[in-house]
This record gives sequence, C-alpha cells and structure tokens, in this order.
Amino acid sequence: MRRASAQANPNIALIKYWGKADEDLILPAAPSVSLTLDQYPTTTHIEPAAKDSFELNGRPASEKETARVSAFLDVVREWAGGHQPHAAVRSVNEAPTGAGLASSASGFAALALAAAHAYGLDLSPRDLSRLARRGSGSAARSIVSGVALWHAGTDADSFAEPIPAPEMRMVVVPLSKTRKKVSSREAMRISRETSPYYEAWVRTTRAMSEEMVEACAAGDFARIGALTESSAWRMHGLIASSAPVIRYLTPASVEVFDAVSQLREDGLAAYGTADAGANVVVLTTPDDAAAVATGLSEYGDVTVCGPGEGARLEPGARNE
Repeated sequence: MRRASAQANPNIALIKYWGKADEDLILPAAPSVSLTLDQYPTTTHIEPAAKDSFELNGRPASEKETARVSAFLDVVREWAGGHQPHAAVRSVNEAPTGAGLASSASGFAALALAAAHAYGLDLSPRDLSRLARRGSGSAARSIVSGVALWHAGTDADSFAEPIPAPEMRMVVVPLSKTRKKVSSREAMRISRETSPYYEAWVRTTRAMSEEMVEACAAGDFARIGALTESSAWRMHGLIASSAPVIRYLTPASVEVFDAVSQLREDGLAAYGTADAGANVVVLTTPDDAAAVATGLSEYGDVTVCGPGEGARLEPGARNE
C-alpha cells in the first residue's frame, strides 16, 4: 500500500436520487442525473496505518463516521485481493458537512480514487464510479465531470457516466450550515418503508430521467429547468409523506423558491432545486447567472458555480 491524495467536488442532482433497491450494494431504485460543481471540493489523504482511522476537517471523526469509512475501505481491500493493510484517512470538506450540499458525494468520490490508487487498483472510470457508489450512492456521480447519468441496475451496471448537455450554471444559496438531524441514508429507508407514494416516486423518476437525458441532448434548457424543479418538489413531498414526517426545507427555503419563481416571471432563466437539506440551489444559464445571483443576494452569501471536474488525484501531492 502507498500514500495517495485525491480531490472531488460535490454534485447537485437535477433528477433526484431517493431510495435504494439494495441497501448493501447501494443500488438506486431509479436512475438520476446531476451536475458536478466547480466549487466546494473535498480533499482526502490516505496512508498505511496500524488500524483504520478517520479525521474530518482536522478532528477525529465520530465512531459512526469512522465505521462507515472503514467499511468502505473493506470493500476496496476486497477488490484489491483481501489481506491488505489498514489505513489512516484525513479529509477536508469545503462545503458544510451533512447540510445538504453533497459533502458525502465529494467525500466518498475523493476517498474512492485515493484508496484505489493507494491499494494499487487500476480502475476504469466506470468501475471507479461503481466503487464510489459503495460508500455513498451520489458519490458515483462525483467521479464524473459535468452532467452525469447514474444508471440503476445490478452491481455491474450501476455507475455514472457523462452525457451531453448545454452549458449551465448553479447559484448556491446557503441557508444552513447545520448538520441535518436525519441522514439521507436513514430518511431514504423511512420513505421506502412508510410513504404511500414511494412506488409512484420510483416509477415517475425513471420516466423523468429519460426525459432529462433527452432534454440535455437537445439543449432544451427550459425543459431541463422545469424537470429539475419538479423533481426537487416531488422528492421533498415524498420525504414529508413519510412516517414519522421528515422535513428538510425550512420557511426560508420556500421563500427562496418563491423568489426564484419571481425571477423567472421577470424573464430570467431560473429554476430551484434542493437536496436533503435547507439549502437551495438555482439552475440557470451562463448569461443569466450574475443577474440571478444579484436577485438572490439578500438571502445570503450566494456562490455561482459552473460545471466541475470529476475526481482527480491531487496535483502536487505525494501519490507514491
């Protein structure tokens, strides 16, 4: 085993992922489509150690977080032939951790690449995406640059790959840096087990994913935006229909969605979305990004993001 360092960026889903067909293999119940951002990277370093350990943002991680990383490293070691050394992992998130800005996607994508390199695995982009999926489902998409389609299916064919799409921007409106009380993983399970609308969600998400791929290929931004906003509201409606009720959006989140709707009525290309958290992200065009950011500046220190790179070994680091 050798040392390795990697970086990956979060992705924001246009068509949302919510629900697993297989909990152990982290297979999605339906395909999803996302945009990898050019901001908020996670940087991860791994090196040999006497036992597995995990440091996050300069501090020892919780037992639960460390166990999750160790379980993922077990998968990597299995892929590498078993009986491999333990590892010390250090990660730094530039996005708030666990606040609905896809820090787990960037985190496990960076770890997947660093660990694969450290344990001597020479993986294709497809297999690297499959590996990242075993840590966090949405991490499969952060392996990919730009717009990605994550396929549902079996272990062998559930991976993310790039698809053609028009140039887009996302304006991030950060409303909360607080770690959410119910993790996405747990909330997905509750939705699947208790919501009367779960099967309809899976069925319609499959259809919407196909529509999104077609809209991206055609460069139809208005259709891309409408599908993006619809998928977000459907996902949060599904979550709210779970028992017990789970709510990630706050009154401030809804206020931003209303402001986005007004911007659209005023002639700007603007469509809101939100992952499992209070923060809102606005999909827009390069031409309208500055005006959208200005129009939403009263809600916080907004950030304009473009399409970002997929996971990569950290430049200048000792990947030896």
